[in-house]
Amino acid sequence: MSIHFYEPRQGHGLPHDPFNAIVGPRPIGWISSLSGEGVRNLAPYSFFNAFNYVPPIVGFASIGAKDTLRNVQETGEFVWNLATRPLAEAMNASCAAVGPEVDEFALAGLTPTPSRLVAAPRVAESPVAFECKVTQIIQLQQVSGETVPTWLVLGEVVGVHIAAASLKDGVYDTANAGHILRAGGPADYFSVGPEQLFQMHRPR
Repeated sequence: MSIHFYEPRQGHGLPHDPFNAIVGPRPIGWISSLSGEGVRNLAPYSFFNAFNYVPPIVGFASIGAKDTLRNVQETGEFVWNLATRPLAEAMNASCAAVGPEVDEFALAGLTPTPSRLVAAPRVAESPVAFECKVTQIIQLQQVSGETVPTWLVLGEVVGVHIAAASLKDGVYDTANAGHILRAGGPADYFSVGPEQLFQMHRPR
């Protein structure tokens, strides 16, 4: 087997950095938040995932001190909204580079609706939303100990909204929920559907 090896510090030597494509596809962290002054913000994050089961903890990484990071630092709250295939264009519109005074809900043609336990609104059109309270904000660092301008935000999920249509006999129907995921190319995404579903039971 021929292997392409590289040390990231010295460059990958390829037309496009493969890191994001290899660690993927990844769930999209579509995060809604409020500033301390009550200005709404909605932005997708490509570095997002779940990190604990009980209690449920999710996290996203902000590369650069963006509006969402400042909002969660000020308020300690955010909402994760599920990005689905019908909402893909709106999700993409919400990542426009605009000033902190711009409401991305309005920009993307989406409806902010109140959450139950946090002040930040959720996306009414999204079939799933996690209301979260921040547990940790960690600035990442290199092996040398030098910090990098990226912050990992972890939040405990304190409230969950699920559209009834996404539950099949009481079980969340991932295969038919329309999830989209971020891939590695500059414009690449994947969708999840029943054709990708297979089952494997854990060894006993």
